[in-house]
Amino acid sequence: MKGRGSIALLLIAAAILLRPWDRGSAPEAEASRHLAGRVVRAVDGDTLEVALDDGPTETVRLIGVDTPETVKPDTPVQCFGPRASRFEHEHVEGRHVRLLTGVEPRDYYGRLLAYVWIEGRPKDRFLEAELLRRGLARTLTFHPNDRFAPWFEGIARKAARSGIGLWNAC
Repeated sequence: MKGRGSIALLLIAAAILLRPWDRGSAPEAEASRHLAGRVVRAVDGDTLEVALDDGPTETVRLIGVDTPETVKPDTPVQCFGPRASRFEHEHVEGRHVRLLTGVEPRDYYGRLLAYVWIEGRPKDRFLEAELLRRGLARTLTFHPNDRFAPWFEGIARKAARSGIGLWNAC
């Protein structure tokens, strides 16, 4: 009898710890944080330095996109990288932005992972979508930071079919 009670107790403990009915039930917005700040510098096409309104300056890696390299150590400048970087310098540096951090808020290098909206008139622009639409980036999805992945894939496919940006040049 004692053995059956121990097994039952183990099964109950495992059920509580594993809780398959609870996985993924917390919406991303609860795990994410909304932040705002001013872009101090565009490091390259997918990395920014942002002085947060209520905090320090953070290195921010855009979620869901990857632009060709321009400053990565031991990596040559890649096709269309300078254009993606120039877009960031011209359209994002000095601008106020809103950030939505990812479910996983930091990457391996300690950079803040965030979706970025450039504040402006008449409306804000979603930076990642803008890069994809202009053919300045490809999609790059890492779970659990995949909230907009299907939408991003659609934008990238449309740019590729139209031969826009890197899809034509590279």
